[in-house]
Amino acid sequence: MTERLVVIGGDAAGMSAASQARRHRGPGELEIVAFERGNRTSYSACGIPYWLGGVVDDAERLIARSPEQHRRRGIDVRMRTEVTEIDLDRRRVRSRDLERGDTAWTEFDHLVIATGAVPVRPPLPGIDASNVHGVQTLDDGEAVLRSLAGNPRRAVVVGAGYIGVEMAEALLRRGLEVTVLERAPQPMTTLDPDMGALVREAMTEFGIQVVNGAAVTELRTDGDGRATTVLTSDGSEYPADIVVLGLGSRPNTALAEAAGLPLGESGGLLTDVSMRVRGTEGVWAGGDCVEVLNLVSGATQHIPLGTHANKHGQVIGANVGGGYATFPGVVGTAISKVCDLEIGRTGLLEEEARAVGFRFVTATIESTSRAGYYPPTAPMTVKVLAELRTGRLLGVQIVGRENAGKRVDIGAVALTAGMTVEQMTGLDLGYAPPFSPVWDPVLLAARRATRAVAEDMRANG
Repeated sequence: MTERLVVIGGDAAGMSAASQARRHRGPGELEIVAFERGNRTSYSACGIPYWLGGVVDDAERLIARSPEQHRRRGIDVRMRTEVTEIDLDRRRVRSRDLERGDTAWTEFDHLVIATGAVPVRPPLPGIDASNVHGVQTLDDGEAVLRSLAGNPRRAVVVGAGYIGVEMAEALLRRGLEVTVLERAPQPMTTLDPDMGALVREAMTEFGIQVVNGAAVTELRTDGDGRATTVLTSDGSEYPADIVVLGLGSRPNTALAEAAGLPLGESGGLLTDVSMRVRGTEGVWAGGDCVEVLNLVSGATQHIPLGTHANKHGQVIGANVGGGYATFPGVVGTAISKVCDLEIGRTGLLEEEARAVGFRFVTATIESTSRAGYYPPTAPMTVKVLAELRTGRLLGVQIVGRENAGKRVDIGAVALTAGMTVEQMTGLDLGYAPPFSPVWDPVLLAARRATRAVAEDMRANG
């Protein structure tokens, strides 16, 4: 008897799950129906800032597989169709064609929820103005381009997280005057404040005005419904021809919540290691709508990244297809850039480590990307957190220029392996003057953290 897999969401997690399930089971065994409310499938949302900044010349280059390509592989992709209800008792979903308005029920044996995340859009006066943009989908990107077509001169980016700093660079590349407003003391709250300060210094050097401690209270609009000024709680006003929201995202789980499925503290769906929604047979979830286990802290958290989404989909597809796969968790690795500044982090920040009860030491070093005598060399700052007594690595943060960011992967592997900072100092990393100093900067920071752990042991027994 042919079973049916229904997928809600046609991007990374959903279509990876559908494709992997199809590899395991042919059309005669498994019918696959995928619903996507947008205009495209399987695209890189992470590439949108680089398309908007002109680094990528065509949005089509961000698309890995079109609906037609999926259909040729035996997946019934239904575009511009939104799922509006999940009926778990009758094992069916209700969908609505966004063009015609028709509704229909589709039964399922297996259901994959891959509804992604939505940009945080606070309920402020003027937030819905036509030139105020979130950046989550290719459709959002096209809306930004329409605003840019009007030759704006001044841009305000609200929020200085990953999307905020990447969009600041994109708008700077477009020739705009860019102001970034961030309510926290420093940009990049995914870093400790001392490392975030390095990002602010560099952004200022690039010509981006960064205003910290700036809580936006209102967007003043003109008679045409366009935002003209961004107001903050201290009474400051920032003129704007275009506004981009970089306030992060939240799991898009209203549909799942209405169906009674379990959510975590951040609002993301909770799954087991097979990516099956906890306590619900035949219902799976992956991508930006789920919470994942942090292997360092032991807590679940919402980490919206395409890398995880694709892995989730692969795991789900293998299990639906009759195989076996698990997603063990993450260590919280992320990397970004603004102009030529590279930013990486993995593991826990100081505040995160304290929140789960760790006591720790920190070590921060300044080094270079290559041997000091091999030009051109570029500076970088590396910070390491290590647990007291055990010396277990808890986190690594890196801010620097060329060849700095991807060094965070050394920390990611060490965290996954549960290594101590002392063990890290013995890692056999590649060395030659064009690539690294004799002591790689990450290992140099680990060595200093090893000394800090030992000094604490001597002082406190």
